[in-house]
Amino acid sequence: MAVLDSAPLLKLDPWLQPYIHPIASRYAHFMKWKTTIQDTEHGYDAFSKGWLKFGLNVAKDGSITYREWAPGATEASLIGDFNNWDRSSHPMTKDMFGVWSITVPPVNGQPAIPHDSKIKISMISSNGERVDRLPAWITRVTQELAVSPAYDARFWNPPTGQKYTFKHPRPPKPQDPRIYEAHVGISTPEPKVGTYKEFEQNVLPRIRDGGYNTIQLMAIQEHPYYASFGYQVTSFFAASSRYGTPEELMSMIDTAHFMGLTVLLDVVHSHASKNVLDGINEFDGTDHLYFHGGGKGRHDLWDSRLFNYGSHEVLRFLMSNLRFYMEEYMFDGFRFDGVTSMMYVHHGMGTGFSGGYHEYFGPSVDEEAVVYLMLANDMLHSLYDGVITIAEDVSGMPTLCLPTDIGGVGFDFRLSMAIPDMWIKLLKEKSDDEWNMGNIVHTLTNRRHGEKSVAYAESHDQALVGDKTLAFWLMDKEMYTHMSDLTPLTPIIERGLSLHKTIRLIVHALGGEAYLNFEGNEFGHPEWLDFPRQGNNNSFHYARRQWNVVDDHLLRYKYLNEFDKAMNWLEDKYHWLRSPQAYVSLKNEADKVIVFERAGLLWIFNFHPTQSFTDYRVGVDTPGKYKVVLSSDEKRFGGFDRIDMNGEYFTTPMSWNNRANWLQVYIPTRTCLVLGL
Repeated sequence: MAVLDSAPLLKLDPWLQPYIHPIASRYAHFMKWKTTIQDTEHGYDAFSKGWLKFGLNVAKDGSITYREWAPGATEASLIGDFNNWDRSSHPMTKDMFGVWSITVPPVNGQPAIPHDSKIKISMISSNGERVDRLPAWITRVTQELAVSPAYDARFWNPPTGQKYTFKHPRPPKPQDPRIYEAHVGISTPEPKVGTYKEFEQNVLPRIRDGGYNTIQLMAIQEHPYYASFGYQVTSFFAASSRYGTPEELMSMIDTAHFMGLTVLLDVVHSHASKNVLDGINEFDGTDHLYFHGGGKGRHDLWDSRLFNYGSHEVLRFLMSNLRFYMEEYMFDGFRFDGVTSMMYVHHGMGTGFSGGYHEYFGPSVDEEAVVYLMLANDMLHSLYDGVITIAEDVSGMPTLCLPTDIGGVGFDFRLSMAIPDMWIKLLKEKSDDEWNMGNIVHTLTNRRHGEKSVAYAESHDQALVGDKTLAFWLMDKEMYTHMSDLTPLTPIIERGLSLHKTIRLIVHALGGEAYLNFEGNEFGHPEWLDFPRQGNNNSFHYARRQWNVVDDHLLRYKYLNEFDKAMNWLEDKYHWLRSPQAYVSLKNEADKVIVFERAGLLWIFNFHPTQSFTDYRVGVDTPGKYKVVLSSDEKRFGGFDRIDMNGEYFTTPMSWNNRANWLQVYIPTRTCLVLGL
């Protein structure tokens, strides 16, 4: 049995000492699986290419082999348009592992199943029931809502001339990920579902020009209910057909790579849709093929099914799913959804995490799920040098973003989910003069030593109807009446523009080792997001992004957009995200001023709602002549130009706030100022 050397972990975090036993147990479990995969499957590379064995594969001679794992079935046959849905013409045979297979010979040297024709697997379950299912590994499914909400499986085998060939290599792995989270369907201003093609032509240039270097794509794995935001997946290997063809998604990713953009997939391995007709639930007539049987296999809050991560074939399915998107679509990595739900038997429901280490390593941990995440990360990082993996974890589990070889779970980053929660709480519950600077700094800097995090000011959930974005919390109904430069600048709009900029910059600069923005929030998108559903008469009015408001030079949204650009491009120059954490020298509660140094820059934030400060003394360690590199008060950002952009700030060699030098600045109310040598 593999034994964990705990020294590297304890050097990073001595508080782990009492919990080395469960960490070592987890590590041994992980190594046992890794050895099993090596011994029985010849290692990660072969094991994670399951789609080349399962599902439908075409040989050079045109024959089609179809394999499906369905041990609970007693009979199986391949049916479809190609055989007039005849359940007796193409019977399948079952091997000792419960895998059914059939090879369909070519007709005149061509595949007998036409490209884009409908197919299914028809089975008799162990209780004698006839069950027709979509192949679990199918790569193309389509929906005809006029006929039925259930999806049809398509045999996707385009002629050679129509297959997409990637032209551009993956860009180098970004050391400072500036992530633009996007949903293809809502990325059009028109009241409809946007397409891969439109995103490629219209949105990719905006992302690149905005200074982002990474895209995180939501809702790609196929999901029947559009309003689920992509989080109730039925066909894991099928990229959503509602936005276009697989080739159009490939082209979109290829173009992103050409622009130097890294592309991440928001992958849902935390649960699956409970759909039977077009999902993998009850696939072979049992409730426990891909999932745990009974209550353990059901998520009560999400009304969905939970994977059995201790099953050899489930591991093959999920790890191959990751590999499939890396190989076939050339994604560069993943944001794993719902990691908290996976890692704990309580799924995070009705549980508040206090931060006590016993919560992370006790009986509430689902070791099988944690080990799956370790295997997935270990596989991805051993096969791809440039891969990025991000965990959506609200619990703050220690070791989540440490390498598997020292006992960590292996992610590169975790999402700092406490940061957006803090801002919403402040805007909802506190007046501006009640904001606590110490609490803001603590929330922004409270992350585990040696583990990287993604900072973000607001989440995509806050954009949904029933909640509010930062811009909406700040400006609300005045966004409809006073966002034009032709209207007076009201106190509410002035406050909203100022705080939107200062909040986003302090999160970018202080909050993590990567930064994330949900599309539209960079310019304070004026309305919430509400997908077509019965409750809104299936309207697309709110399921879109109104690029027109940021492109209209008479509207004030352009100021927020310009500041967002400037912020990202400044990071591109100074690389603070890859720099060590900031040194915070001042958290003045009376003045509402925060001062810190990071990446050789001096950052000064005045959150005071009414007070501007002249000759305000701030400490700085490195002596010299400082100049302004960014001010939120510039006219081009909707400010008042109160700060001289050509001003020079000379240090005085005298200790101040535990720094070796000080200098003096003018810092207007609700303004942020960044100085550099």
